Amino acid sequence: MTIKSVTIDLDGTLLDTIPDLAAAANGMMRELGRHEFPVDVVASFVGRGIPTLVARCLPDVHGDELAHAQSIFKRHYAIENGRNSQLFPGVLDGLMAFRKAGLPMAVVTNKAAAFTEPLLAAMNLAPFFAFAVSGDTLPEKKPHPMPLTHACERFGVAPVENLHIGDSKHDAHAARAAGCPVFLVPYGYNEGQPVQAGDCDAIVTSLVEAAHRVVKAA
Repeated sequence: MTIKSVTIDLDGTLLDTIPDLAAAANGMMRELGRHEFPVDVVASFVGRGIPTLVARCLPDVHGDELAHAQSIFKRHYAIENGRNSQLFPGVLDGLMAFRKAGLPMAVVTNKAAAFTEPLLAAMNLAPFFAFAVSGDTLPEKKPHPMPLTHACERFGVAPVENLHIGDSKHDAHAARAAGCPVFLVPYGYNEGQPVQAGDCDAIVTSLVEAAHRVVKAA
């Protein structure tokens, strides 16, 4: 592969954000007089942004009530965002390796922009990225290819020259549809499904391994 840029998913790839998402989800559930969820159950709800997470928490709620629940979740998440999130092993070294190789990077996430930028800043990751494409930046989000084709346009590269790294089938589907090569990490959030079932070019144990593969192939 001749790689000229790298796009990276946020939740489940760069950061373990489940503690904060679970805290916000359970804060919402308490406020609505509902039972709370175990953390691992909330983890299985993550993958397609806040509206989907809230809908999975409240499958019997629809319309205006669901919109109200989303607003409650967002209020709680604004407090929790970044409070207990952690970098996955190898992330910092991997980002440094990509930067040393001269490859510009961007975050492509389904998280709402109101939470993406504050989280990157709180975790001291913002300086590594040229920009972020969030779940509400464009009319479509992953698994639609639009966020990746948009990122490629901003980088000025062809999709085949952009490596996307993620943790789920949504990343794989978006990359394949956009024409980008894709690596998946096995430690993230894939809605309870094994990441090995994803259509990808490689499963890498960490961003360090991803960077080494790209540099070696250059």
